[in-house]
Amino acid sequence: MTGAMAPSQPLTAMDLCDRCSAQAYVRVILPAGELLFCAHHSRQHADALAKAGAEIQDETERLSQS
Repeated sequence: MTGAMAPSQPLTAMDLCDRCSAQAYVRVILPAGELLFCAHHSRQHADALAKAGAEIQDETERLSQS
């Protein structure tokens, strides 16, 4: 994904995906507001978000940490 931004606040287990309610690992900032996505849905919508010029806070690397 492009448009990476400096993290404003870390995402927590209380942050849920706006599509499926799984834990969110990606925050997307658009002019109209904020969206939260799980890793799956962030990948699914990556092209459209990049075209929209979204700022993206991607914490999916936490999924591979032990």
